[in-house]
Amino acid sequence: MIQVAVIGGGEAGDGVLALARGVGREIARAGCVLICGGLGGVMEASARGAKEEGGTTLAILPGESKEEANPYMDLRVVTAMSHARNAIIARSADFLIAVGGEMGTLSEIALALKEGKPVIVMECDSDIINALKEIRRENLFFALSPREAVKMGLKIIKTYI
Repeated sequence: MIQVAVIGGGEAGDGVLALARGVGREIARAGCVLICGGLGGVMEASARGAKEEGGTTLAILPGESKEEANPYMDLRVVTAMSHARNAIIARSADFLIAVGGEMGTLSEIALALKEGKPVIVMECDSDIINALKEIRRENLFFALSPREAVKMGLKIIKTYI
């Protein structure tokens, strides 16, 4: 099964949360597994969208208890690694979709790019966009809609498989 990570802030505005929920729906419709950090904000919204479409969700949790996960997570990996768990998320995904976010999201993007994983960016903070322009790599893409982001990611990884 193809595993798609959705990354973004633990807190986000309504517009970003709606996008994340749409991304989760599209991931489930494509028959992929959604991976995320398992907490609130973009993570919860995307997992909720996936569950609404009957998808499977996997949380890579930062703390010491599987109980910290949002209610939309099916599988829960407890890491007790805080932000260091971002490396697990980046390595476990076939591609990543960043929706909003701040510095934690930027670290996940950088880790994924370092691993050669495709990253599709949507609605990120201007500081992140500016940083990404400095590290622009061939595996970094931008999408305007949830459907475009998922379709783009699937098309890109099919060239690797």
